[in-house]
Amino acid sequence: MAEFPTTSLSGRSALVCGASMGIGRATARCLAAAGATVVAVARSQGALDDLVSEIAGSGGTAFALRADLDDRPALGAAIDRLLAERGPQHILINNTGGPKGGPLLAASEDELASAFGRHILAAHLLAGRLVPGMTAAGYGRIVNVISTSVREPIPNLGVSNTIRGAMASWAKSLSRELPPGVTINSVLPGFTDTARLEQLAQGRAGREGTEPDAVYRAWIAEVPEGRLALPEETASAIAWLCSPAAAFIRGVCLPVDGGRLRSI
Repeated sequence: MAEFPTTSLSGRSALVCGASMGIGRATARCLAAAGATVVAVARSQGALDDLVSEIAGSGGTAFALRADLDDRPALGAAIDRLLAERGPQHILINNTGGPKGGPLLAASEDELASAFGRHILAAHLLAGRLVPGMTAAGYGRIVNVISTSVREPIPNLGVSNTIRGAMASWAKSLSRELPPGVTINSVLPGFTDTARLEQLAQGRAGREGTEPDAVYRAWIAEVPEGRLALPEETASAIAWLCSPAAAFIRGVCLPVDGGRLRSI
């Protein structure tokens, strides 16, 4: 009888983008707790140093890599150095802050182009650099942190809705091309208690002439679980998709939204 596959990530290395805060930070901690060696990527060196210290204090191993997803030539050079110094990265978490809110027609061409670059072009660059090592190792996991707007567009997040949908399509296309043992999936967070959500609440409150607390209450009223998600809950789903236990899952979009989505 076959044994159940493990959720341990011992012996694996994980590159986590947007690791300085929110879901990215929680994911870095969760992967480290599962045994992975984490390379935490963000623009803020101070926040990265704090994260690395926190992981080390919990018995894990992590390194900081300061990089800007908007500067892709420098990002590519940094990843090349990382691979030369530390070897293959078996896990890639594509995660970065979402574009500012507002109607789609109010967005400039530059705003759309910038968001496309930060999300899709950066993810494409990273996958191109990391997949050969994953293939050689016979083990690879790419997980994209995107949004429930892939299924149901969110009002006044026009640029984000557009880019998140494109990211999901990129991932699904790539899932048909990656070799056996190397998978790609996407996680769709719902309303999650992060600084990003606070920013969106303040923006919506300003547009509607109300208070952020009223915006939060309206959001929570849409969630059958009756609360916001914790970043650690989304991180746990991501870590599971990165594990051997999820080896036969490929090309899916997994909502972690407390049941808010109405679509099947």
